[in-house]
Formats: sequence, C-alpha cells, structure tokens
Amino acid sequence: MLKLHFAPNSRAGRIVWLLEELGLPYEINKMAFHPKDLKSDEHRARHPLGRIPVLEDGDLMLWESGAIVEYILARYKNGGLKPAVEAAAFPTYLQWFHYCEGMVMPPVNTIIVQTVLLPPDRRSETALGQAQRLLTRAMAPVDEALAGSDYLIGDFSAADVMLGHAAFMANRLDCVTDEMANLKAYLARIEARPAFQTAITMK
Repeated sequence: MLKLHFAPNSRAGRIVWLLEELGLPYEINKMAFHPKDLKSDEHRARHPLGRIPVLEDGDLMLWESGAIVEYILARYKNGGLKPAVEAAAFPTYLQWFHYCEGMVMPPVNTIIVQTVLLPPDRRSETALGQAQRLLTRAMAPVDEALAGSDYLIGDFSAADVMLGHAAFMANRLDCVTDEMANLKAYLARIEARPAFQTAITMK
C-alpha cells in the first residue's frame, strides 16, 4: 500500500487530494510541520532536506509533489486525470501543471517565510510586499484562462490538483482579488469537492 509522509498546510495536501480523487488506498504518517519532526534523522533518511511530501511505495521513496502526482497517475491509473499526449488539451495541461511551482509557489513560499517562519526582527516588509504583488500578478492569467471553463482544461485534471491547491493557498493569503471572479468561482468548485475537503481538513 502507498504510504504518504504528511504535514498539514503543506504541498502534501495535494497528494492526499489526488489519492482521494482516484479512490486509491493509502496510509498516512502524520508529522508536525516543525523541525523536531521534519529534520529528525528518521525523516532525513526519507528526504535529505527534511521536506514533505514523501511517498513510500514498497522500497521506493519519492519526493517532489509534482513528481509524486505524475508517478501515481502513470503507475496506478494509466494516465488517469490527464489528457492523452495526442489530445489538443495536452500542452495546456502541461503548462498549468508546471505553472504552479514555476510562478505561484515561489512568492507563496516567500510570504510564509516573512510572516510565519522568520522571527519578527528578521522579517522584511519590502520582501513581503514584493512577494504579495508578484503572487497577485501570477493569479491573473489563471483567472483569464478560467473564463467560460469550470476547470483549467475544461474537465477536472491533475493540473487542477497542482495549481488549484496553490491557488487555494494564494487566496488564503489574500492575494486573489475580488475582481478575479472566474478564479473565485473556480476555488468554490474545488473547495466543494469531497476529496479536497478530506485533504484540506486533515490535521
């Protein structure tokens, strides 16, 4: 059985969401999002930098959430939740799948560092403001792409698992403006999915 090493309020939520959408059996090793768990010798044996998520599948130990998503789809669902390579939507699927980590998560990470992880005397209002503006700008093309569509490529796909989860985080950080009506409606659809609710409420 697949085993997911998980901490709440992290990218590991994407993997729970995907596993729930696919109806795959899995077990969870819940850890605190804290160095005492993540930087322990036990967890560093799974991930050299002490990060999550980590997927365990027999003797395999796999990290990086996008790689884990791709692995699960290829190994367990024969490409499910993604268009065929020859499909017209395939390039767009790839674009949004990777837009998540390329454009959205870097400023999210900076905001979390500047508001949560750093002690107050080491925080920078300049770095925080830059990251907030960058994140809001990164959300604008997503809002535009969702005009007339329920999901990023029309049907729900793993691109929504990747980018939808990141957009949910951006919204919680107040970086999705009220003018982004398409994106707000998209987030409401995502948040109504039972699999997403399971993932996001897991503590």
